[in-house]
Amino acid sequence: MLDIVVVRRDPNRVRRSARRRGLDPSFVDDVLRYDAEYRSALSSAEQAQAEKNRLSAQIGKASDKAAAARDLRPRIDELSTAIAAAEENARALAPDTPGSRLRELLESTPNLLDDSVPDGGGEADNVEIRRWGTPKTFDFAPRPHWEIGEALGILDFERAAKLSGSRFAVLRGAGARLSRAIVQFFLDRAGEAGYEEVNPPLLVSRTTMWRTGQLSKFADAMFADPDADLFMIPTSEVPLTALHGDEILAAGDLPLRYAAYSPCFRKEAGAAGKDTRGLIRLHQFEKVELVWLTSPETSFDALERLTNDAERLLQALELPYRVVSLCAADVGFNPAKTYDLEVWVPSAGAYREISSCSNCTDFQARRTATRFRRDAKSKPELVHTLNGSGLAVGRTLVAILENHQQADGSVLVPKALGPYAGFDRIPSNG
Repeated sequence: MLDIVVVRRDPNRVRRSARRRGLDPSFVDDVLRYDAEYRSALSSAEQAQAEKNRLSAQIGKASDKAAAARDLRPRIDELSTAIAAAEENARALAPDTPGSRLRELLESTPNLLDDSVPDGGGEADNVEIRRWGTPKTFDFAPRPHWEIGEALGILDFERAAKLSGSRFAVLRGAGARLSRAIVQFFLDRAGEAGYEEVNPPLLVSRTTMWRTGQLSKFADAMFADPDADLFMIPTSEVPLTALHGDEILAAGDLPLRYAAYSPCFRKEAGAAGKDTRGLIRLHQFEKVELVWLTSPETSFDALERLTNDAERLLQALELPYRVVSLCAADVGFNPAKTYDLEVWVPSAGAYREISSCSNCTDFQARRTATRFRRDAKSKPELVHTLNGSGLAVGRTLVAILENHQQADGSVLVPKALGPYAGFDRIPSNG
């Protein structure tokens, strides 16, 4: 959630960020107007209270207290009424009052972009930072992963559709085993890199969803049980980021780094017509998520480390990829800055997203009330939160099948993954 103090102190920064995102910045004027009304109501209450205190003191000092009270009581009663009205008005306008217009504006405004985020109006303006590996040149016509998987008998989209409808998949045999191997490989690498493994709930409350910024703009993308008021997680970023909500951590505890494997559930309501075949865009998929809670001054260095942790997984799996910095209009609601890792997909002849690594600064922590103290006498400060896919399991399987396919229809398993899978090749059925 946007910090009202930042809007007061530097409204032009907020306007500039909004324009870069392609938003109308006029909401800043509305925020300032409602905030001025809020502070005016507070001031009225304080002034009336000061006057009431003065009159009460005057009665206490009077030689004839009864007479003074009789003379001043009507005015004191008027002030009491005015104080109650002003305080009620202030509560209705306050930035921390649920449902106030000021709070609604702060909640619906995306995070402020970091100055290092490139300008741009969409995906085409994202800036490539670096590449690793060289896309393989095949001496045969490479096939898309859905054809490879169906030919090998490891992907079954027809039966998945019979069970659940479109945008679902059944993994079988070596496909299911390879998927499980990918998960274990990712978790082991995360542990080696210093992440603590967490197994979080897959259903979370409305409050948890709101606190992590998922309901401001993305409510339509979520699967929910309205009777229980629980949501199926779209990513384990949600429970991991909210894990320390309403807590004050010690500075020595930071950074906290968590890794979690989970199924993820999304309606993909805004993706009609996109990636209708294969594993790229499903309603149910799996990820290993990496989350950091860290101090403000270290969060952008942490973003580089988080991104590098995800990159090393692709390198170990011998998958060509590139890192791009998302442009202003392509950065999501919560982040101040995002790097996408895009893996090479031969069937598309292009790089496709397999991980997003984001620094959300204090934007989510303001809602979760996750804070830390630098020492015992220090005022609590908000932590900075970061998240990244390390990696999306289905898209990793796509990349392995397509990049490591062989002319005879078999698929080689990357050497780093072989010990987890228990085999080094998925043989052709031909």
